[in-house]
Formats: sequence, structure tokens, C-alpha cells
Amino acid sequence: MSLSLASGGSTRAASSSVTAATERTRRPIVTGTSVLAIKYAGGVMMTADTLCSYGSMAKYKDARRLQSINPKTLIGGGGEYSDFQAITELLKRNALEDKCTADSLYDEDASEECAREVWNYLRAVMYNRRNKMNPLWNDVIVAGFSAQGEPFLGFVDKIGTTYEDNIVATGFGSYLALPILREKYREDLTEGEARALLEDCMRVLFYRDCRALNKIQIAKVTKEDGVLISEPYEIETDWTSASFVVPKGALDGDGGW
Repeated sequence: MSLSLASGGSTRAASSSVTAATERTRRPIVTGTSVLAIKYAGGVMMTADTLCSYGSMAKYKDARRLQSINPKTLIGGGGEYSDFQAITELLKRNALEDKCTADSLYDEDASEECAREVWNYLRAVMYNRRNKMNPLWNDVIVAGFSAQGEPFLGFVDKIGTTYEDNIVATGFGSYLALPILREKYREDLTEGEARALLEDCMRVLFYRDCRALNKIQIAKVTKEDGVLISEPYEIETDWTSASFVVPKGALDGDGGW
């Protein structure tokens, strides 16, 4: 039992009832940066790096931010990594529940949620948490195929705002990579062209975004193979730009004292 100081200098026993504090996430702590996605001739492709930063410190360099929810749906998330893990766990739990309560026990007969249904459900989850003043601090990209078999690519942010497009980017990618994607996008892009374009964008982000890393993952969703996510690998970078080679401040040294 705690004591509180009352007026007049005497002590008075405080109430013994303990009320649990209401906790709210006021700002993200461990965060991931950009996620990029693009539709191409055979499906949808997505990429993200594997860095999670603790403030300005590059703390975790093998954080996987691309996740398969079911054979038709892939998600990628930027923002608070623990919230993204909670979203992934929720969606996978729903997918498992759908599978366990399906009329058939065979995978080929099971009816999974399509990407559009997952996207709509996630919109409701984000908007619900926003209304409770305790948002999930993420921008999430949902990729896959709709119930009609059409490639789908959608975006959801932490307050439940959604949109669909042929190219989507989160974080700094929406400023630095989206113009490149818009300039070079074609509906008939091959898988190789889509991958090269995404790698070029991730290279630019590594050069310009101090929260980015050159170790990335590429994932794709196709009708034939479902969701495939690569192991992390490093993209090639080139630091021989004149602005990096010429001494700073036109001095003989490196520009420092």
C-alpha cells in the first residue's frame, strides 16, 4: 500500500485498488523503411530491404519484411516491426482458421481468401485501431490475385486509408522510387525487367535513404507457383560518383579538421 502526502504535512494511505494503466503506442521504436511493388505480365513482384533501425541506429540487419499469408497473397510492411509481426500473425491465424473450417481437407479444394479480401480485412483492422487511438504503425502493401484471377496490388496505411494501383511504394520509396517506377512501368513488363527495375530503385534508396540497406529480398506472386520469397541477397553498388571522389570543400584532405 502506497502513501501519499496530504495537505498539512500528514500522510494518508492511498487507495489500495490498482488500476491497470492504459497503454498506447505514441511513436514507432524499431522501424523498417521502404517497400516497393509492381505488377508485371505474369503476376505481382515486391521488394524490401532487411534493415530495421532503432532510431538512427542500424540495429537489425536480417529482419524479413515480406511475408506469405496464403498461396494467393503476399504482404510487405514498413514502419514499426513489432506491429508488422502482429499483423502477420493475425492474418496467418485467420488463414489457418479458414483452412481448418473448410468443407474439404484437401489443399487443392480449400477456398483461401484472395488478396483483395485480405486487403479489405486489413483496412478494417487498421481503421479500428486508429479509432481506439492506438494505431498499428505500419504502411502495408498487399499483393496477389483477386477472386476473378486478376493480379491485385493494394496499399493500406496506419489509419485505414487504402488504394489500388499498378505500382506502389511506402516510406522514402514513395518520394525517391515512385517517380522511377512511373517512368519505366509498362503493363507487358517481363519478370526479368520487373526485377531489374525494382533492384535499380532499391539501389537508389540505398544511396539516398540513411535507413536503407543494400541487402534485400524479392518476392513474387504468380498463378502457377503462388507466393515465392527469395532469401536475402546484396545488390551491387557503385560509389565512384564524382561527388564522392572529389575532396570535400575543394581541399586536399577529406574536408575535415
